[in-house]
Amino acid sequence: MTYCVGMVLDKGLVLMSDTRTNSGVDNISTFRKLFHWHVPGERMIAVMTAGNLATTQAVISQLEERTKAPGERDNALLKGPTMFQVATEIGRLLRATIEEAQRVNGDTGKGRFTATMIVAGQIAGMQPRLFMIYPEGNFIEASWDTPFFQIGETKYGRPILIRGYDSDMSFEDAVKLLVVSFDSTIKANLSVGLPLDLLVIGKDTFAPTHDHRIGADDPYFATISSGWGDALRSAFHSLPSYSFDGEG
Repeated sequence: MTYCVGMVLDKGLVLMSDTRTNSGVDNISTFRKLFHWHVPGERMIAVMTAGNLATTQAVISQLEERTKAPGERDNALLKGPTMFQVATEIGRLLRATIEEAQRVNGDTGKGRFTATMIVAGQIAGMQPRLFMIYPEGNFIEASWDTPFFQIGETKYGRPILIRGYDSDMSFEDAVKLLVVSFDSTIKANLSVGLPLDLLVIGKDTFAPTHDHRIGADDPYFATISSGWGDALRSAFHSLPSYSFDGEG
């Protein structure tokens, strides 16, 4: 399992993913799930992945190959005229990769090779955009009504995002909100874990504004984790106690 979040702000985009993969409690590994490419002054595109590792690695590898040999084939990442078309091409590639894996493996492969992706970025002259791509290759786009997407183990961190998100918040506050969301998820589910990859994409910058890996020894993460726990306990004890002698 994994946990990834992509968020749209007035100032740009913020993305965070964990790096844990596991095939049982005794087989846990670390793999990057957040990838990005940019053309200075022209475009910045990022992809986060969740699901079957072989599927997601195959898709990312094909995208990487296309950036290394742009003249040999249509390169959606570097040549797609809009983020919509970039998302469309990545969706096609994801669907084709899943279908090929299922074809090779027959009935035993059905359902085993699914994956979901978040695509984020901006192309010069257009607004930053955020998409969630399903295994079938279709996708939805974030809006101000739905300003963030989660993939993977979403349920534990979602209440934090819903209560804390504000479109005009600073990048620093957005990162803090994401760290709290990830800490809550890590506490509740062993299949999500550190290190975390963080990417901030400022509007009209067309390059990473901030690209950082948060490890197990990161002092900021430790401070937020312990501080959030203390704050929750304090808030709980500040609420009125239930009375068995009350009316009703």
